[in-house]
Amino acid sequence: MDSLLFFILDILKVPAVLVGLIALVGLIAQRKSLPDIIKGTVKTILGFIVLGGGAGVLVGSLTPLGGMFEHSFNVQGIIPNNEAIVSMALEKYGTATALIMAFGMVANIIVARFTRLKFIFLTGHHTFYMACMIGVILTVAGFEGVQLIFVGSLTLGLIMAFFPALAHFYMKKITGSDDVGFGHFGTLGYVLSGAIGQAVGKGSKSTEEMDLPKNLSFLRDSSVSISLTMAVIYFILAIASGNEYVQTNFSNGQHYLVYALIQAITFAAGVFIILSGVRLILSEIVPAFTGISEKLVPNAKPALDCPIVFPYAPNAVLIGFLSSFAGGVVSLIILGQLSWVLILPGVVPHFFCGATAGVFGNATGGRRGAIIGAFAHGVLITFLPVFLLPVLGSLGFANTTFSDADFGGVGIILGYMAQYLSTNMITAAIIGLFVLLVAHNYLSKKSVE
Repeated sequence: MDSLLFFILDILKVPAVLVGLIALVGLIAQRKSLPDIIKGTVKTILGFIVLGGGAGVLVGSLTPLGGMFEHSFNVQGIIPNNEAIVSMALEKYGTATALIMAFGMVANIIVARFTRLKFIFLTGHHTFYMACMIGVILTVAGFEGVQLIFVGSLTLGLIMAFFPALAHFYMKKITGSDDVGFGHFGTLGYVLSGAIGQAVGKGSKSTEEMDLPKNLSFLRDSSVSISLTMAVIYFILAIASGNEYVQTNFSNGQHYLVYALIQAITFAAGVFIILSGVRLILSEIVPAFTGISEKLVPNAKPALDCPIVFPYAPNAVLIGFLSSFAGGVVSLIILGQLSWVLILPGVVPHFFCGATAGVFGNATGGRRGAIIGAFAHGVLITFLPVFLLPVLGSLGFANTTFSDADFGGVGIILGYMAQYLSTNMITAAIIGLFVLLVAHNYLSKKSVE
């Protein structure tokens, strides 16, 4: 039974396979010809593999940057990292995670079918992480057996439909269409950035509008501007860390400045690969998803991973990363002054989530929105883990924790519910929320009629 569960889990948590299956079902539902079904399914999987390859290149180039930062400034603390905390949790909560994830995806379809939250969440690895966190908190709260799986799955299904709906106002501004939803559990930070952009960005030009002298026109190419900007950052941290540290820990004997330059350009290559993968995915998944929405969930939209917004504002991607990381550094200093637990700014979450926050802020408030919105995002994802740690039981004492904003928001709410409510009261509250959403949908349709 465990082997079957983990086989299913491995299929569902791989975004390429999951979205390929969704595309396959959608194309079959539309009664497409066999060649079209094969082409659409394979190209969708290919797009996600390209996207994952780009993400791997990025993470590989960012890892040394984080190590150099910690060494240069001699700071130690907790580094939020979803993969690390989940790998630790699976030893004890693996079966619960697998079952909550599998039934949670079914619950997502049911929620989208019978409520006004018409989004199918397709970011498999984030579904996996959220299922794990829900399983941990509910187990610590005293849930077990069927009740644990039922409440965990329904909670996950509601979350998977709610957060894309929350982000959709800004998503329409970014993409200029209503075809694609946003499925990444950093939504609270992105919506915060978008709202700040609305508040402060009046009259600010987009990050993509650069008025440059003719001899600096090469900076209009985002790959070039990203390479040069990251080269400056890598050089500063490499020099601060010293040749010996870089050669011993990262460059395998290569001169530290040559290594820094190569890593900076590798970072830009990762962004370039991601943008290519996103374009391939969008050209295939949206038409294929029409079959799902027509047959199973009327008017449903696919909610896709955060790099889906990167092609709409490549300059905001870099600005968002740097601003979010700056927010993390400032917040680290504040935590030190308060003598609270130190949350170190993880370079990987600050890139993927901060870059996305920059795109959201730019969509509503131009350059000013991208900078201030992403900075606020960096502050948010530094402070949320401080309040999440106490509700994770024994995992709260690990040297890592969940990184993205929605994990903090959901975890804190569930954790405090667990402190003040019995398991039956929590069950009733989750079921009651689902019933209210169904009733609202039904009554809205009645009023229209």
